Amino acid sequence: MKTIFSEFLGIAIGFLVAAFMLYFPYAWCARRGEPEEVYGLRWFMRRNAWNETIFATLSTLVPLTFVSFHWPRAWGMGGPFRPDAWTALNMLGGGLAAAFIEETFYRGWLQTLLARRWGPWMAIPSASLLFALSHLFVAPGWLRVATFFPGLVMGTLRHRNGSVLPAILYHGVCNVWAVWWAPR
Repeated sequence: MKTIFSEFLGIAIGFLVAAFMLYFPYAWCARRGEPEEVYGLRWFMRRNAWNETIFATLSTLVPLTFVSFHWPRAWGMGGPFRPDAWTALNMLGGGLAAAFIEETFYRGWLQTLLARRWGPWMAIPSASLLFALSHLFVAPGWLRVATFFPGLVMGTLRHRNGSVLPAILYHGVCNVWAVWWAPR
């Protein structure tokens, strides 16, 4: 049985990790005297960014919705999730916050550093792999590693548009979708 202290400790550690992932990239830029724009940390949407983000969202979530409704029970998970209102609000808030935090860290800071070393087409899958593996800390399970694939989309959106905002929007919509449609 979980104690109140262990639950509080888990929340505190999660908060500290999230704060680090959100603020460290900005502190990195300030410390090194590098403009935030280099890391995509100035949020903006170029003219085509809206179209690309909408296209990416529809072309991934429409097929995934079909897959979710036809998810084989033999794979160990049922179909779409039906949370109560409080659970849904909690998941929505966490999912939207995660979009800002994770995209700032993985697509803004990490992907930029990797692209400097290896170029964007090695940086995008590398950052996406680390992004996917980080999901195993939150909730172990083979399906968590599948976040690698939307990570590729988010990395490409960030690379093509010079800002993490398109990736944040895509990630946020995907997390909202996942509250009701992702297999559990």
